[in-house]
Amino acid sequence: MEEKKRKIVVTSALPYANGDIHIGHLVEYIQTDFWVRFQKMRGNECVYVCADDTHGTPIMIRARKEGITPEELIARSHAEHLKDFTDFQIKFDNYYTTNSPENRLLSEEIYKAAEAKGYITRKTTPQLYCEKCNMFLPDRFVKGVCPKCGAADQYGDSCDKCGATYGAEELGSPKCTTCGQTPVVKDSEHLYYELEPQHEYLEKWIPLHTTSDVSNKLLEWFKEPLRGWCISRDAPYFGFEIPGFKDKYFYVWVDAPVGYIASLKNAGKFEMWNDPEVELYHFIGKDIIRFHCLFWPGMLNAAGFKGPTKVFVHGFLTVNGEKMSKSKGTFVSARTYLDNLPPEALRYYYAAKLGGTTDDMDLNLSDFVQRVNSDLVGKITNIASRGGQMLQKKLGGMLGTMDEEGKALVEKCIAAGDVIAKHYEDRKFNQAIVEICRLADAANEYFDKREPWKSVKTDEEATRTTLTAALNAFRIIAIYLQPVLPEYAKKAMKLFGESCWTWESASETKENSALGEYEYLASRIDLKQVDAMVEAAKAKPGESGEVSHESRASKNKDKAPSPAKDASPLKEEIAFPDFEKVDLRVGVVESCEIVPKSSKLLKFVLDAGALGKRTIFSGIRQAYPEPEKLVGKEVVFVANLAPRKMSVGVSEGMILFAGEPGVDGGVLSPSSPASGGTSVT
Repeated sequence: MEEKKRKIVVTSALPYANGDIHIGHLVEYIQTDFWVRFQKMRGNECVYVCADDTHGTPIMIRARKEGITPEELIARSHAEHLKDFTDFQIKFDNYYTTNSPENRLLSEEIYKAAEAKGYITRKTTPQLYCEKCNMFLPDRFVKGVCPKCGAADQYGDSCDKCGATYGAEELGSPKCTTCGQTPVVKDSEHLYYELEPQHEYLEKWIPLHTTSDVSNKLLEWFKEPLRGWCISRDAPYFGFEIPGFKDKYFYVWVDAPVGYIASLKNAGKFEMWNDPEVELYHFIGKDIIRFHCLFWPGMLNAAGFKGPTKVFVHGFLTVNGEKMSKSKGTFVSARTYLDNLPPEALRYYYAAKLGGTTDDMDLNLSDFVQRVNSDLVGKITNIASRGGQMLQKKLGGMLGTMDEEGKALVEKCIAAGDVIAKHYEDRKFNQAIVEICRLADAANEYFDKREPWKSVKTDEEATRTTLTAALNAFRIIAIYLQPVLPEYAKKAMKLFGESCWTWESASETKENSALGEYEYLASRIDLKQVDAMVEAAKAKPGESGEVSHESRASKNKDKAPSPAKDASPLKEEIAFPDFEKVDLRVGVVESCEIVPKSSKLLKFVLDAGALGKRTIFSGIRQAYPEPEKLVGKEVVFVANLAPRKMSVGVSEGMILFAGEPGVDGGVLSPSSPASGGTSVT
């Protein structure tokens, strides 16, 4: 019986029209594109919609500074954003704008539904007002002295020094960031969306539609009544005026998520949103969880709209282990990257690192160069490059038939399809890449064992047989890579004389047919290109240094605890030659499970590449109560430690670790040479 095709609507968070797309943003849009392309390859109806988020005070201020209208500014941003996305091979079914008639009408409809249910209340609140700019000041348009720790030059919502949150009117010596004048305090009446009437509904909804780590955090707020949410802003403001009010506008976070539905409506697919057979998925960053998992489902429920099936949350991007920095040149815009490097390289690297969790992801620039060159170019593309060019130059470009050994290789590639598909579905793109690289390893081993560069001189048909199997293996690998590397896959498709690949295409083989002309599929990247990109991205004189790619919704960040002081005595001193004996390798966690009858141990199975599989027992269960979350992570382990027989099995190494003993999510001290913690990357 044929599997029923799914109907799916997918969204990514809306990029703000007041800034450029950068490599931090791309973590979200690229992974969403992977997932959407995979769904379409599976034959599902999958509609990917997005839009520019265009409203708010920053848009109005910037347009004023540039001497243009807000509409001109957002039109320019829309064109620039769409070009960046297109050049990164991100394909939307519709990329729209929140400043649209569809969005205005839908926002008003959703607001009126809440008003009719009595969810909208009015409250008078004190606000800072700049008499020179003639406007109430949003939090980020005022700076002053932190009321908690006394730090100067802090924004009106939170302190970067002590992490405190407060109201802008609490700041000491406040100054308007636009003109520098001291604002006054004025009372203003605002509209609030009361969430407490939906307390029970939201408390049940959240665990069903988010992952456990997200829901656990959100549900902490449900121990007391939910607070009302201010949904109005005073004029002057660029946005939609609230029906029935003069000079009152919807706060940008009211109409921004409504932009998902508006974009779907503009695409002619509006009926899909409330269709009970349609699945709705949001991809978002962890800084905007409360808007998408609390306010948004509440708004939708009150208005009779269906909520999302699932909200997929990802972490932030760091570069070389640190926040993106303009002064260091690691805050890289999409265009600066594209001016120096191919989009396929970043798409491949992100796929190799993304594991479907809320963990932050690090773009290590040297690892980026090494992984692209060794895996994508040296391992995967190498099969087609060597095999395709040899077949064309030496054997007339004709594929032959496969022998039993060649068929076994190809069958292995075909059989891996279900596992790889499951990884794509679960957004464990890193695991999909691990499986694909295993197939490439097998194909290269087959190729090298058969030595076609030698046999072509003495037995052309035996060589044709070898190349036919190797190229069929590459074709299947390229099909599995199509969601990650669509343009790469198009070139590979052309090589085999095909115009379209579905997921089922991987179960087919190509024999006794002409191979097309070989086209360069991927090129090695040089560290010099990366250095040039970093140099181009460095801050100009007068610009600020360290930045974050989190959205304007972010408040204070969680501060890491200071390292505990270790008063334990040093062990016997060792000489450097002793340390040199330690062989450190990187492995991928293939499985991780709790060891029965042990309160400390976790059992790891690592994929150690050429070293094969390694089973290692580590005493870190207290730090990782959900060990399945470690699957797909890369860990550093001691590869040449003698195996140690334990009561639960043989431990074949030691995984390195760092952190405070006993801290949840951290690590524990090892209880033996073969049972340690883990440093998960």
